[in-house]
Amino acid sequence: MNTYDVAVIGGGIVGAAVARLVGGTTLSVALLEARDDVGDGTSKANTAILHTGFDAKPGTLESRLVARGYDLLGDYAQATGIPVERTGALLVAWTDEQLDALPGLRAKAERNGYDACEIVEAAEVYRRVPALGPGALGGLTVPGESVICTWTTNLALATDAVNRGVTLLRGHRVTQAHVGPGATRLATTRGEVTARWVVNAAGLGADALDALFGHDRFTVTPRRGELLVFDKLARPLAPCIVLPVPSSAGKGVLVSPTIYGNVMLGPTAEDLTDRTATGTSEAGLRFLREKGAALMPRLMKEEVTATYAGLRAASGHDDYLIDLDAEQRYLLIGGIRSTGLTAGMAIAEHAGDLLKGHLDLSPRAGLPAPPRMPNLGEAFPRPYQDAAAIASDPEYGRIVCFCERVTRGEIRDALTSAIPPAGPDGLRRRTRAMNGRCQGFYCGARVREIFEGEKK
Repeated sequence: MNTYDVAVIGGGIVGAAVARLVGGTTLSVALLEARDDVGDGTSKANTAILHTGFDAKPGTLESRLVARGYDLLGDYAQATGIPVERTGALLVAWTDEQLDALPGLRAKAERNGYDACEIVEAAEVYRRVPALGPGALGGLTVPGESVICTWTTNLALATDAVNRGVTLLRGHRVTQAHVGPGATRLATTRGEVTARWVVNAAGLGADALDALFGHDRFTVTPRRGELLVFDKLARPLAPCIVLPVPSSAGKGVLVSPTIYGNVMLGPTAEDLTDRTATGTSEAGLRFLREKGAALMPRLMKEEVTATYAGLRAASGHDDYLIDLDAEQRYLLIGGIRSTGLTAGMAIAEHAGDLLKGHLDLSPRAGLPAPPRMPNLGEAFPRPYQDAAAIASDPEYGRIVCFCERVTRGEIRDALTSAIPPAGPDGLRRRTRAMNGRCQGFYCGARVREIFEGEKK
C-alpha cells in the first residue's frame, strides 16, 4: 500500500484548494471525500457571493484571508472560465438605528482595506433598486461584491488538483486515525489510506475528525440556511445584491441575482443537531416569504422554481480555526463559514505557509495549465449560442434540457471529464441540466438515459 506524503480530507472548496496547491509540488497527495462527488456538502449550497470582505471583523484571520481570497479567486476565475458577475451590493437601512449604523459599517470596511463603500440617501437606493418595498431610509454601496458559480469553483479546483497528479478518493469516509511514528493510518469506508501528513478540511465533520486525533477544542453546529429561487423572469427586479444591515443575530435575509439568471431570497439561520438535515421546512419558507414581502413585494408575485437548504459549519468561534500540530503531522482547518467560498484559495495559501516549515512545497516545473471550465453563467455565451462550436460538433446544437438550454455535447463532456459526476445531481452541478423551471420534469428521463448510457 502506498504512503502519501499528504492526505487532504474533504473535497469541498477548501480541501480542493489545498490539494491543488500541495499537488503542484513533488509531494504525493491524496484528496479524500466522504461522499461520492466533490463539492457535495456545504460547498454546493450557499449564497454564491464573491465577497470583498468589507464586513468581516477587522484584525481576524478571516478578514485577511477573505480579502486575499477575493483577489486570488477573481484571477483564477478569469484563467479558468468560472463565471463571475460584478453586480455590486447595496446594504439597505430600514430603521433609524440601521441608518445610524451605516457610517460605522463604512469605517469597518476601510479598516478591512476596502474603501469603495459610499453612503447614499433613500432616493438613490430606489433609483438603484426600484422594486424595493416602501420604507427604505438610506443605504451603503459595496461595488465590488459579485455573484459567482460555487459549483464550477469547486470543480475547477478539484480538476486542477487531479491534473497536477493528486489522487482523488471519493466515497472514503474516515472512521479512525492511528498516528504512528512516521505516518498516520486512516481507516475509511473503502479501505485504509496512509499518509505522512494529514490536513483536516472536513467541513461539517471537521470536529469529529479532530477528535480522532485526540483533540476536543471545538464543536460544529450545523446551521441550516433555506433559500427560495425565483424564475429568470424575476431577474430585472434584482440588478444587484440587496443586503440587510447586519445585527447581533446575523447578516439576515438578502435578495440576490444568481449567476444562472435567477433571483434568490434567503437564507434563514437555524442551528440544528442533525448534520444531514438539508431539507427545507414549512416554517423556514414561510419566514422567507414574510421577509420577502417587506423587502421586495413585487418579487413575491413571481414564480418560485426551486427551494433548497444548505448547512454551514458554525463553530462558536468568531474566527477561522487553523492550527498545525507538528508532533502529529496534522493540520486542522475548521470553523470555515460561508466566506470559505471566497477565502478558499487564500486558506490554502495560508495552510501552505504553515506546512512550509515541515514539507518542501517548492512548485515543480512543467505544471499543467489551469483547466478551462464550461460556462454555466447566463450572462456569458453558452454552447447553444456558439455557431462555430455547433458547426464543428453538432452535439452542441442538440438541446436536452430546454429550461436551461443544456446540450447533449455539454452532458457528454461532463460525463467524460477528469472528474465525472457520480450521479444525476453531480451532472446538474456540472451542466445546469434539470436545474431550471421544470426541475427535470421534462428532461429528467432523457438526462438519466444519457447518463446511464455513458456509464456502460
